[in-house]
Amino acid sequence: MEMERDNREENVQEAGLAENLGNTLHSEIDLADHHDSTDEHLEEEHVDYSHFSKHELANVIKDLAKDDNFKRVDSILREVKPLYDDIREKEKAEALLKFIASGGIEEDFEYKGDESDVIFDANIKLIRDRKTSHIRQLEEKKNDNLRRKQELLEKIRVLADSQNSDAQFELFKELQKEWKSIGPVPGTQAKTLWANYHALVDRFYDNQSIYFELKELDRRRNLEAKIELCVRAEKLADVEIIKDAIRELNELHHEFKHIGPVPKDDKENVWQRFKAASDAIYAKRDQYLQKLQQELHGNLDLKAKLSDDVQEFATFNSDRIKEWNQKTKEILDVQKRWEIIGGLPRAKAKEVNKKFWGAFKTFFNNKNTFFKKLDEEREKNLQLKNELVEKAHLLKESNDWEKTSNELKVLQQKWKDIGPVPEKFREKVFKEFKDACDHFFEQRRTQHGKVENEQAENLKLKEDICTILESHAAAGTATAEVLKELQDKFNAIGFVPRKDINAIRNRYHEAVDKFVSHIEGFTENDKSKLLLENQLSDLKNDPMADRKIYQKEQAIRKKISKVENDISLWKNNLEFFSRSQNAESVRIEFNDKIKEATEHLKQLKDQLKLLKTI
Repeated sequence: MEMERDNREENVQEAGLAENLGNTLHSEIDLADHHDSTDEHLEEEHVDYSHFSKHELANVIKDLAKDDNFKRVDSILREVKPLYDDIREKEKAEALLKFIASGGIEEDFEYKGDESDVIFDANIKLIRDRKTSHIRQLEEKKNDNLRRKQELLEKIRVLADSQNSDAQFELFKELQKEWKSIGPVPGTQAKTLWANYHALVDRFYDNQSIYFELKELDRRRNLEAKIELCVRAEKLADVEIIKDAIRELNELHHEFKHIGPVPKDDKENVWQRFKAASDAIYAKRDQYLQKLQQELHGNLDLKAKLSDDVQEFATFNSDRIKEWNQKTKEILDVQKRWEIIGGLPRAKAKEVNKKFWGAFKTFFNNKNTFFKKLDEEREKNLQLKNELVEKAHLLKESNDWEKTSNELKVLQQKWKDIGPVPEKFREKVFKEFKDACDHFFEQRRTQHGKVENEQAENLKLKEDICTILESHAAAGTATAEVLKELQDKFNAIGFVPRKDINAIRNRYHEAVDKFVSHIEGFTENDKSKLLLENQLSDLKNDPMADRKIYQKEQAIRKKISKVENDISLWKNNLEFFSRSQNAESVRIEFNDKIKEATEHLKQLKDQLKLLKTI
């Protein structure tokens, strides 16, 4: 019976062996091949390149050009290249607009790019050349492996059909070792090659009847080796990092395939045990991936919400530094929340990342534009303040105390009106301006003793004039001519000590009021006009003359408006009261009010005309 089966196998073609090989053999090959892509699902954590700058993306490609893991290289390249191309196209479009704006013609435009473009393009070409070379070497190696394994099959076939001997069995074991050491072959040839190999191995063992005991011993050793692999596979269920467990399991599958046959009675059992241990790991892997997908979709909901929230920052605008800094703090808080959340489903990651980081970039571009404009304004302010410093230096040695003092005060006010300057120049330019001003005012203070004496004398002169005004009022000799003469003398006198300014001014006004009230032959209107002229004359010499005259004008206008409204109201009331029983008495009363108000209105308008003559 053994001889009949051997004869049948001799007549089977190699292609037939591949198709009719037992289910167990196919299970071993298919199970391992089916899970070879497991690592694709357990990739290292995905890096989000969507917010990388052009320079950073170029460096990523530069580092990638040194990587020999071309599967990883392709994955990253598929994501990075479109991002880089998009940035380059935008820069090219901006360069074209500038070229046209400067008078160029679009047909003459030539975009050369920058250093990052040179680095990027050179390394893209290097990656492609290395990958092409790598693929060519792999194919050559696989074809060479195929040739070597086909040669080994011929040798094994010869051994399988030869007479039994110790030398043949040892040679067969050497051929098995050599087979195991040879690397992968082209995928289209792999299953047929493995089927022929196992068929010839079985034929060899079946034909070596004289070494039956040796064969059984070897198969028991193979059984022990496969049982050990089963134990190792079963222990992988305790490995916490599923990626590590899958990687080691794939190595165990590789060893399991290359161990020779086991006793036929144990063949199915040992395979089922190994398969059960493998299935447990794959089930754990599937459970892990399912949980991972749930987490990724949960992350998607959270990041989608943050992507919506961050859109408001893209349209934010303000002219206040404080508000920009506050918004920056807020958006960075959102970024922290974003980064705490884990990865996303690959299908949705690009869309959500683009939406989030697009708004993020827009906000900071707008912020940079604002601060760039702010820096330009501060540079202009620095130039203006430097001009004030130069003017202050030209004035600091002046001896024209009053004029120069006023000019410096004007410069100081202009200094306050000018906005801030760049931080690094703030202290320096302020010190230069302050030193120049302080120098002048220190020089003026050295003259202060002399000025104090003059001001004390001026105070005595003004007090004397007040006394003369008061004596004229008491004696009944007050006239407009005397007032004009004393008024001119009073205004011609210089400054008095600061502490006495209000007191002498109040005494003078009270003396003038008393003086005017005692002028004989003057109506009240004449006296009011005379007092107003005196006040306006006084105002001309006041440092705050413009402001006080304006305030006086507004007060008069307000009174005029009120009197006009009163007159209009009383005239309307006359028509209403004309129908009442006491119409005549009411008319007389309101006519008196209107007459009096009209006279007052005339006085106010005269005052306003007089005020405008100043």
